[in-house]
This record gives sequence, structure tokens and C-alpha cells, in this order.
Amino acid sequence: MKIVVLVKQVPDSGADRNLRSDDNTVDRASASNVINEMDEYAIEEALRLQEAHGGEVVILTVGPDRATESIRKALSMGPDSAVHVVDDALHGSCAVATSKVLAAAIAQQGADLVICGAESTDGRVQVLPHMIAERLGIAALTGARKLTVDGTSLTIERQTDEGYEVVTASTPALVSVWDTINDPRYPSFKGIMAAKKKPLQTLSLGDLGIAAGEVGFDGATSTVVEHSKRPPRQAGNKIDAGDDGGSKLVEYLASEKFV
Repeated sequence: MKIVVLVKQVPDSGADRNLRSDDNTVDRASASNVINEMDEYAIEEALRLQEAHGGEVVILTVGPDRATESIRKALSMGPDSAVHVVDDALHGSCAVATSKVLAAAIAQQGADLVICGAESTDGRVQVLPHMIAERLGIAALTGARKLTVDGTSLTIERQTDEGYEVVTASTPALVSVWDTINDPRYPSFKGIMAAKKKPLQTLSLGDLGIAAGEVGFDGATSTVVEHSKRPPRQAGNKIDAGDDGGSKLVEYLASEKFV
């Protein structure tokens, strides 16, 4: 089984994150960039499947040159190789265009299974798994908290607010996972050293047969036209205790429609 794991480099959610003032895109150059948290669970799930069923695990990333740092970090966990799609024309791409690039790169790999995180911490759109599967013409088993493989048959428990749903499909297919599916392993020193020598293929848009005008700002179906910082939190209302304190409290709660 050949498994392709989608990995995105994102600004650390524990640090300040900003948008650029010139084009309203995420300011990645000045950020502390890391592997998208959900993607670490996707990597772990792929490695567990490889250990149980054999095969190959390939990391796939679309991003600027500096995304190589996250690719090597992903490889240090245990995958066999990586593919990095990097092209200046990709800057400003929307989710629709990004799904086109990812689908084209996946198609070249001939994957039996694609695994990715359910969402990215910078975009939070949760639509890429569906878009990619639609472009590839394969099943999308999304929001998995558990994945079982039996030959060419896949079964997931899809996490919902009320519990879970059982969904099945045959390979090739795409599975997106939540952080409830496993506990990602830490890279060992041996793994970190080995990652430096693992194959890393670099592809451009031309290698994928995609024109520059189909991606970036020119190919975007949506764009951010304006942004501003979240306003500072305002001080709350304070009601002094006294003979009429209870009445004032009830009046305030009523005005805010709490009672």
C-alpha cells in the first residue's frame, strides 16, 4: 500500500500570528513555523498502517522553500520520502487552487490512500479533503477518530457532536483525521539523522501541468480585501453589593437576555 500524507507548514498557534499589510496573506516569513498539528496525527496513522500492512509512506507538501524544515521534521518521524511542490506563482492561492495542485501531485504518486489532518490551524476551512477527493474521483472519509484497513476496504469512525458514524469505502480513498485518532510519536535521534538523507523530490507547477494563471492571486476564487487586529477586551460591568445589588444584577441579566 502506498500512502501519501499531506503536511502543511503553518505559523505556530502558540505565538503571535499576523497578516501581511501589502497583500493580506498570512505573514509566514516572520512567524515561528511548525507542522500543522492535525497533520502529525495523519503521519502517525500512516506509519501505524505501514507497520501493520507494509508499503510506503510519502510526505506531500505545497509551500515556499522554508517549508523544507517541516518536511524534514515529518520525515524524522519515519516516512520513507517526500515531495515538495514549490513555485513563486503559488503565493496567494485560495483553497480551490491549492486543491488542484495537491490533486495533481497526488495523481503522479499513484497513491492507494491519502491521509491528512481534518483542518489546518491557519486556514480552519476543513474543505480541502473534500475538494481533493472530488478532483481525484475517489471516496472521502472525513473526520476520522478511528481507521481500520482490511485489504482494499477502509472503515472509519467519523467523529460527530453526538457520537460517531461508521463509514466504509474501498481504496483508492482519502481519509482526514482528528487529534482523537492516536498519539503521535516523537522523532528519535536516529530518525532525525536519517531524515537528512531521505529522498526529497521538488516539483514546480510546470511539472504538474498547471499554468501560473490558474493559481495565486490570478486564479483565486476568494481574497481577503481588508483585515484588522482584534480589539482589546473591554472591562466588564461591575455591580456593587448593597441593598439593591440583587435587583441591579437581575436587571443587567434581563437586558442581556440571560433571564
